[in-house]
Amino acid sequence: MSERPYEIALLGATGFTGALAAHYLAEHAPKEVRWVLAGRSERKLEEVRRSLERMPCPPRACINVDVSDKASLLRLAGDTRVLMTTVGPYAEFGDPVVDAAVEGGADYVDITGEPDFVAGSIRRLHDRAEKAGLRIVHCCGFDSIPADLGAQFTVEQLPSSAPIQVRAFVRSRGTFSGGTWHSAIRGFSKIRSPQDARLPRPTPTKGRKVGPVKGGVTWVKELNDWGVPMPLVDRDIVLRSAAFCPEYGPDFTYGHNARVKRFTTVLGAGIALGGLVALAQLKPTRDLLLKVRAQGNGPSAEQRKKSWFEVTFLGEGSGQKVVTSVSGGDPGYTETAKMISESALCLALDRKRLPERAGVLTPGAAMGKLLRERLMAQGMRFHVKER
Repeated sequence: MSERPYEIALLGATGFTGALAAHYLAEHAPKEVRWVLAGRSERKLEEVRRSLERMPCPPRACINVDVSDKASLLRLAGDTRVLMTTVGPYAEFGDPVVDAAVEGGADYVDITGEPDFVAGSIRRLHDRAEKAGLRIVHCCGFDSIPADLGAQFTVEQLPSSAPIQVRAFVRSRGTFSGGTWHSAIRGFSKIRSPQDARLPRPTPTKGRKVGPVKGGVTWVKELNDWGVPMPLVDRDIVLRSAAFCPEYGPDFTYGHNARVKRFTTVLGAGIALGGLVALAQLKPTRDLLLKVRAQGNGPSAEQRKKSWFEVTFLGEGSGQKVVTSVSGGDPGYTETAKMISESALCLALDRKRLPERAGVLTPGAAMGKLLRERLMAQGMRFHVKER
């Protein structure tokens, strides 16, 4: 792998989030990093390249790649240490890319939040990637790095010799792009039961137990807010990290919740979400929903500047309690571009210091503290609020 011409290949560089990631790499990657832009349109790739040519670490080349062309994907994977992709929806476009990464011998990162895609990748590719010594890491954006690394940070504040419980409570302000809307609607169309959102987990070693916190909507007195369970991929990413990592204790439970001020908001959100899920089940209404926002569009720079997120974690273990938080700016785009870019840089540049794991991994299991340090150096905050 050290003989490959590039350290990072960014696929999807002409899309909304991909362009933000390209700008981030050009501005923040070390000057010696060899990285390239990849995508379908040579004209659009060249436009992105020209916009970055005066930055500290501009891309070395533009490579024409189509996700429907296996040969072009394999060439790209074979030429790079890390293949990063922002091409979604991943349930539609993701499988050929991650397959090519494993076949071509490259590590891999993406920003998916689609549990069906991640579950299929785990079942299909984990053993092959593990045998090849590759790190395939999904969910390296707002889904699910704040939850995953935040839970890991919280666990580090507690003794690992006894059962540990961590509950996360998310609040944020932001808007979403057309690509996110399309991914969400397609994801809703495949939901039939809570079982659909669950990811396979490795069997914890030495009799350890890992599982979700049980319960529904609750009043959280420590926060003076309501906690509403969120059946998102974040929960199972954290639990998958815990299954890989014995430092999460002999019995680890995790709950992932939205943090809401008013119960009327809980009811309204539940009704709206239920309506979207119901409409997404039928093709005619699903097609209408997909027309609400076109792919490739996203919030303006001014809108992103006003956006933010905070995830608060309540941890308990051995009679001790801790409150921690992870926070940052615009979650869906500015911070997501930062998170996937730093994930790719971590895999490419910090290889000798990473945990000795391979396969289809989580951000916490693959990179853990090293990735957290990178993100903190770029402005994301991991904070112990009280003990």
